[in-house]
Amino acid sequence: MADAEVKTESVGTVVVAGAANLAIAIAKLVAGLLSGSAAMLSEAAHSVADTTTEVLLYLALRRGARPATARHPFGYGKESYVWAFLAALFTFVAGAGFAITHGVTTILVHEHTGNYLTAYVVLAVSFAIESVSLARAVRQVRGESRRWRTTPRRYLRLTADTTVKAVFLEDSAALIGLLIAAAGLTLSHLTGDELYDGIASILIGVLLLVVAAVLAHSNISLLVGRAVSERTHQRIERELAAVPTVDRIDTLMTMFLGPADILVAAKVDFTDDATGADIEAAADEAERRLTAEFPEIAYVFLDPTRSGAGGRTARTTQDEPGRPLGQEA
Repeated sequence: MADAEVKTESVGTVVVAGAANLAIAIAKLVAGLLSGSAAMLSEAAHSVADTTTEVLLYLALRRGARPATARHPFGYGKESYVWAFLAALFTFVAGAGFAITHGVTTILVHEHTGNYLTAYVVLAVSFAIESVSLARAVRQVRGESRRWRTTPRRYLRLTADTTVKAVFLEDSAALIGLLIAAAGLTLSHLTGDELYDGIASILIGVLLLVVAAVLAHSNISLLVGRAVSERTHQRIERELAAVPTVDRIDTLMTMFLGPADILVAAKVDFTDDATGADIEAAADEAERRLTAEFPEIAYVFLDPTRSGAGGRTARTTQDEPGRPLGQEA
């Protein structure tokens, strides 16, 4: 799949999710006001937060896709992580904050109006619509995981396309939240006790906190400058080592410049008899090999170096003590 197609699919996924969340938010708000359910109103806040998040994610995709300029020679890919991070913060503050606060208030002072039917109907319709939105996100995740030769779960954990990750997690959380709201509403209906409705609202808020924390952490990691996964790192190293006249790879470093842009920099020890022309040809061959295998690789920088020059050893990078960069737990 070409980069343009990937970006188009991501935009489509975000637009579908945003439209679904907007329609659901209005329906939940009406149902919450009619029924007086705290969980229902919390779900309305959940959907409003998700709708706003989709708008921010759409901005992330559009602004991050702008071409490189003289002032920003590596492009604007990392700006997409800024907007995605703001989306996570909005989910944290608006969605989770309202749900938890309203749940506590309901437990302490609120009395239910008793109009449950509207809430049940909206919950059922919302579940169906959210399922359609999630199905599109799942389809994209599966397609991308096949392209990267990994599992969907691992792709979601390591992907640099945080917009797809955000839509998948938010839609999954939305379905779980609907089940929680339905359970709380039903228990309050059967027992006449608002405690269950309030607890359901608080649980929805906690669920949003978890999603927001996961997305915020992922975007911060990418803003700081995250490398590709260890498996991809090894595949890139094998491709470089297979280039004629390359004797060994002393150091290999990678970084995501955006959801679809990767930078590769390496210190390469060429064979002793390699001429300047041989090294130039090898550099061209390396770039062709890497971009053919990984279309996301936008920049390849090779630094010819002499093995063991000056007694130096290759630099080792780590993302935590005792674990090589990108290594999974």
